[in-house]
Amino acid sequence: QVQLQESGGGSVQSGGSLRLSCATSGDTANQHCMGWFRQAPGKEREGVAALDSDGRIYYADSVKGRFTISQDNAKNTLSLQMNSLKPEDTAIYYCAAEPSEYYKIMRLCGSFSEYKYWGRGTQVTVSS
Repeated sequence: QVQLQESGGGSVQSGGSLRLSCATSGDTANQHCMGWFRQAPGKEREGVAALDSDGRIYYADSVKGRFTISQDNAKNTLSLQMNSLKPEDTAIYYCAAEPSEYYKIMRLCGSFSEYKYWGRGTQVTVSS
């Protein structure tokens, strides 16, 4: 079991920055994919960024160059630094973890969305 708790959301103006954090606990050492997802009103959930246990990092095209995913050495916090925010980044942001090594081996951590463990989300609102 893994527990995930997001924090750091809020309201910012276009061009601003936010840093999201995800506190993890439980069986975090056996999670092979860690990711950030978001869901805007009326839209499907989409992957934002992910990293796997081999250190590979994946970003959605829409956030490349603006967002940075990282994990601390103790692997108990997953972060998402978001710069140059746009109104279209407005969404609820979720942290997620996946224990299956298959997705890491196949380099799919950034392209599949049915992660096993999820946080409750944190709201990010970007105004123009």
